[in-house]
Amino acid sequence: MASEIEELSKLIKRFEGCQLKAYICPAGVVTCGWGSTGPDISLKTVWTQKQADERMLRDAQKFLNEARKLCPNLSGNKLAAVADFCYNLGSGRLRTSTLRKKILAEDWEAVPSEFRKWVNGGGKKLKGLVIRREAEIELFFREEVVTVTATEQAQIVPLSFAGRLLNFFRSLK
Repeated sequence: MASEIEELSKLIKRFEGCQLKAYICPAGVVTCGWGSTGPDISLKTVWTQKQADERMLRDAQKFLNEARKLCPNLSGNKLAAVADFCYNLGSGRLRTSTLRKKILAEDWEAVPSEFRKWVNGGGKKLKGLVIRREAEIELFFREEVVTVTATEQAQIVPLSFAGRLLNFFRSLK
């Protein structure tokens, strides 16, 4: 099972791309590296690949932590998907969103439509954001796969037919 930071990093790298020289993104924000923004980034900012990668991991961890605080009922893929939403739009957007309200209420059926509301940048519907929200939805609902080591597998003792039958009769009481 991939960790939350690994899943988040995959989404960031898939959708942000990496520009080592700062640029203005479609939403009009000065951006550098893997979509990093902030007061320390100006149009004069130029990074090495290592600087961009390190900043992305720091930012990703920051947004994972913020998503965890705002949605404490999430973990795993669900948390990684919401952290990507925060990485892209900022935690403030999640804090005041109906998406967060639906997550906190565990109204899972409403979550996809709430993600899909966030597809505009610079006042326009952006295809890249539509695709990104769909990827977040897919990750949010992706089943967590648990791997079992050989040692753990050896500790699993299958019940014999007689043991299963005994458990069945005990359950009837």
